[in-house]
Formats: sequence, structure tokens, C-alpha cells
Amino acid sequence: NRSWFYLSVKRLTDVLGALTLLALFSPIMLVTFVVLLFTTRGRPIFVQRRVGHCGRMFPMFKFRSMHVDAQKRQASAQNEKYGPIFKIRRDPRSTPLGRILRSFSIDEMPQRFNILFGHMSLVGPRPPIAAEVAQYKAWQFGRLAVKPGLTCLWQISGRSEIGFEDWVRMDLWYSEHQSLWTDLKLLVQTPLSVLSRRGAY
Repeated sequence: NRSWFYLSVKRLTDVLGALTLLALFSPIMLVTFVVLLFTTRGRPIFVQRRVGHCGRMFPMFKFRSMHVDAQKRQASAQNEKYGPIFKIRRDPRSTPLGRILRSFSIDEMPQRFNILFGHMSLVGPRPPIAAEVAQYKAWQFGRLAVKPGLTCLWQISGRSEIGFEDWVRMDLWYSEHQSLWTDLKLLVQTPLSVLSRRGAY
């Protein structure tokens, strides 16, 4: 959906929504930042390069949920998913506090700033890392045709319980059915999905 009206309203919704969420959750974010500052090695805010709309790279912000030597720990673990993603229920890269943050999606709260900066939207496919994109099949690049988002059809349908190819098919469905009604339905369903913690690992 490339209509001027849709894109304008979507951007306005993104900005107002991100500001509202930052105001509502600022106490949780402040407490999380302070706790991480004193209990976790590395900076509390983790910045990772992600692939955004049409392949543009951007710095995505997260609360640190993994050990500083996460890459080394990943090499010794067995991936539980097929495809260019690494998912495991008891992820050895995650810190004890990080598992709690990921379970309630608190680690993703700083991405509201990515929305304000225009890197992301409230609704859209989750942004991958470059190493994952390098392994995509031709049909899977279609998920990069729209701006990445904080929530998506995959997020409310079981998250990590969904296989990668089904995950991509959901993102392609969204890219072909973008509308204010579709976005609203996904936003309304997201809070219950987060609280259920289904597939959050």
C-alpha cells in the first residue's frame, strides 16, 4: 500500500504511538536500565545493525539480554529452528535477567526510539540481521519490501513457535495486505500476545 493517505496516517500513528508508549512505560524502562547498569557486563543498551526497508541498514536498540560473549556461546549450542535464524528455548547466550526481559518483551522497549527516528514502524516484519538476509532464498526477500515493525502477524501467532518459512509467508501476506484496518487489528492483538509469553524466547 503506497497511497499517500495510508503512509501519512501510518507515520503519524507511529510517532504518536511511540511517544505514548514511551510515556507509559518510562518507569519500567528506567528501572530496567539502572538494574542492567549495575548487574550486567556491557552497556545496558545494546545496539545491533539490522536490515530495514529495501535493505537499508539501521542501528536497532535493545536492552541487553545476552552475555557479552554471546557469539562464542552460540557456537556451542544446537539451533532448534530450520533456516537462517537461531532460536533455542534455553538460549545459552541469555543472562538470567535477560530471559525475563525477553519473556515479557521488555528488551524491545527501546525500539520505540527507532520508530520515532523513522527506522521502524509500530507494525511490520521484524528486522533481520545481515547474516540472515545473506542466506535468504529469492522469494524471501519480499519481506524487506515494507518498513520493519515492532509487531507483526508472526508476533501474535506464536513467535518462536513458528517455523521460519511460515514466518516469512506471514510477512509477505502483510506486505500484500497493508491497510489501516490490518495494522489496527495487529496492534489490538499484540498486548494479549505479549502477556501470554507464548513463544517468547
